[in-house]
Amino acid sequence: MRVLVCEDGFEYSETLGRFLPDVSWERAGSGPKALEALRRGGFDAVFLDMRFDRVPDDELLGDVAETADRFNGDAVQARLFLQDHQGNYVLAAIRAAGFRVPVVLSYDFEAEPRRWAHLEAAYAPVAFLPDGSGPKEVAERLAALTSR
Repeated sequence: MRVLVCEDGFEYSETLGRFLPDVSWERAGSGPKALEALRRGGFDAVFLDMRFDRVPDDELLGDVAETADRFNGDAVQARLFLQDHQGNYVLAAIRAAGFRVPVVLSYDFEAEPRRWAHLEAAYAPVAFLPDGSGPKEVAERLAALTSR
């Protein structure tokens, strides 16, 4: 299995690569880089972080000025919002670009069932794992999602 890890750090790609050596992992550090990698093809799934606070502003997906309108013109709050919700923007961009590859989101949606239901309805095939999930859970979720 070949999986694209989209994250702004290296926590997932290094950890998963160490504990799941039978999976081929490639890392993309931002949404635009993930789209570039997907265009090259060959991925069975995407493992997507939800928060991107280490990505340069020019690599954040979403419009800071447009988002600032939601925060009374506060561009700082808009940027923080985009960072905190970047995974949603990346997922939307993946689907808008026509990629149907399964995506596992690293976020605990159990406390947000309505939000998860919306994401699942809009962007399937998707699954999620809480941040504290171990490699075994990641492998199981990827296997289940890619065998559908």
